[in-house]
Order: sequence, then structure tokens, then C-alpha cells
Amino acid sequence: MAWQGSTRRARLPSNWPTLRRRVLRRDKGVCTEVFSDGRVCGWPANQVDHIEPGDDHSMANLRALCAWCHAHKSAQEGGTAAARTRVRMARPPTIHPALEE
Repeated sequence: MAWQGSTRRARLPSNWPTLRRRVLRRDKGVCTEVFSDGRVCGWPANQVDHIEPGDDHSMANLRALCAWCHAHKSAQEGGTAAARTRVRMARPPTIHPALEE
């Protein structure tokens, strides 16, 4: 996740470094991302991801990911959020005056 301009770091709990170490230790320092074909990534993990976005910092909602998988997941989540915004902000279609009844 890009931290510039984000409030995310400020919303992490004060014990985040401890939680992060616990997650990486629990997951044996290996990326736990499961690909669509069922294979697990297995690359060395150096990042901790929130499975469900938000402020749930419980161990059940945290997992170890490699940088590539974390960036890929974050990009997907960002694209999904952007699509929701585009739909919400879209103007209703206009009808040409000659076609109005």
C-alpha cells in the first residue's frame, strides 16, 4: 500500500509491530495468497495484509503476503473502489430534446 497521503498508518494500533511479527511467525514467513488454481504463492512474505479491509486488526483478519501479492491485492481493491465511485458519480443519461415526449 502506498503510505503517502494515507491515514492508514495512523489508524494502526500501537502494538502493530508486535502483531506484524506474530503474523509473520505464525505463517512461517511465507506468502499465504491462494491463486485461482488453488496453488499457494509460497514466496517469502515481508508484509502483513488485512484480509477484510478496515480496522479489524485481529489475528484472524491478518495474513502474511509477499510484496507482489500485496501490491496486486491492493491494486484490485483500489480498482473496485474506483469503479464504485464512478458508478456513484455518473450522471444519468440525457435524452436529446427532439426525442423527448
